[in-house]
Amino acid sequence: MKVFVNNKEQELPAGSTVQTLASLLKLPDNGVAIAANNRMIPRTEWMQTVLQDNDHLVIIKAACGG
Repeated sequence: MKVFVNNKEQELPAGSTVQTLASLLKLPDNGVAIAANNRMIPRTEWMQTVLQDNDHLVIIKAACGG
């Protein structure tokens, strides 16, 4: 299936979850937020949130500094 991550097309297996995406992208365990279709997904819901074809996701990584 096709999803869009930060406006870039990404192919995922059907039935993939937000956690699957995070693992494939090797996202760190801390300092990352993910929104799907303009809705923030709490990390506690990543494993049970199943992505659909053409979903739009935004990944935000925290940065140190000021």
